[in-house]
Amino acid sequence: MKFQVGDKIVVNQTNDDGEVVEIINEKMVLVLVKGVKFPAYTDQLDFPYFKQFTKNIIVKPKKEHKYIDDVRREKTTTRYKVTDGVWLAFLPVFDKDIFDDDVVESLKIYLINQTGAGLAFKFWLNYRGEKDMELKNEVLSLSDFYLMDIAFESLNDAPSFEFEFSLLNPEKSKAEYFETGFKPKAKQMFQKIEENRVKGEATFSFLLFEHYPAALPKEDKIDLSKLNKAGYKIYDAKDARKHLPAAQSVIDLHIEKLHEKPGSLSNFEMLTLQLETFEKYLELAQLHHLKEFTVIHGIGSGKLRDEIHEILRYKKGVSSFVNQYHAWYGYGATEIYLHG
Repeated sequence: MKFQVGDKIVVNQTNDDGEVVEIINEKMVLVLVKGVKFPAYTDQLDFPYFKQFTKNIIVKPKKEHKYIDDVRREKTTTRYKVTDGVWLAFLPVFDKDIFDDDVVESLKIYLINQTGAGLAFKFWLNYRGEKDMELKNEVLSLSDFYLMDIAFESLNDAPSFEFEFSLLNPEKSKAEYFETGFKPKAKQMFQKIEENRVKGEATFSFLLFEHYPAALPKEDKIDLSKLNKAGYKIYDAKDARKHLPAAQSVIDLHIEKLHEKPGSLSNFEMLTLQLETFEKYLELAQLHHLKEFTVIHGIGSGKLRDEIHEILRYKKGVSSFVNQYHAWYGYGATEIYLHG
């Protein structure tokens, strides 16, 4: 190993001085430069001695006075190759297999904030729709936050990264909070890693959002007295659940149960009707605070089941779901567990 923890270094590309703070593997270290930690390949670094002995300063330049308004704030995370916005950055960690080839062992994950506002965030890691980890913290403006490591092989378990962001300093013109997420695919991540090897870059990133969203306009209060006089039924919002359609703990999505003439529908129309019906009764189950809800989707090609599972992974009120053998439905149904 060329470098050890504590060694003083120079970044060849930027000529910045720094220090090695962690050994990642034989080819990569974590360095501290100007208060910012970031990963770098060892062939991109050098010891500072050559720089010190090749300085050729004859006349010390005259120091210019700069005022605070003239100083441009440096974006401290430009080494992650990102532009404005909030990003997820991935650092592959390599190891050797039995044939002495480099293989990706794990991925270090960072949240990068390249905006002018500090953000509070909640983070959830889910595998196949089931929560594995939850984290609450904040990431300051123009800085990064280390989230976690995940094993590379876990990309085969359908991971999803879900976030809820809010401003550390709330603004009336901005949204109180908003949600976003990212679902990495094993093939997609492998391609990024191969591209980085060719380019000689350490990390790759995915944009979560570019600008923090503005607040939705407040709706004007509506005078409902005219509607009431015209014979329309007006309900108090707190009593709305009393007037909702009844919830069902089991919904059958076989197309013949939903349409009188299923043969007149295209495959796309059938799938759309099935998914709309599913979401309708799932929402009713949540509004009525049911704790369990079963959807019968059949086996077939698995397209309907997969679409339903994709929806469930992003439903906030869903605790977990499972498609296992059932005494009544075989493998043709998914059991959904709600927060209630």
